[in-house]
Amino acid sequence: MSEKEMKFEEALEKLEKLVKQLEEGGLSLDKSLETYTEGVKLIKFCNKELNKAEKKIEMVLNEDEGYTDVVPYEQGEELN
Repeated sequence: MSEKEMKFEEALEKLEKLVKQLEEGGLSLDKSLETYTEGVKLIKFCNKELNKAEKKIEMVLNEDEGYTDVVPYEQGEELN
């Protein structure tokens, strides 16, 4: 499945499986490197998809007359 066909949730699920494989050990060095490399690609894909979603949310908020400035949400911060 190519990146263009993959959905965020599918990539995240695949990434979780790869992490589990690496944590369990038992893979050869070559297989571990291959698995790690695939995981890095999935992380980059997921980050790109999250950034796109964030930009869409900012656009929606900016369309509303009540929002002129978008303040980024900080983790741990309470939403009102």
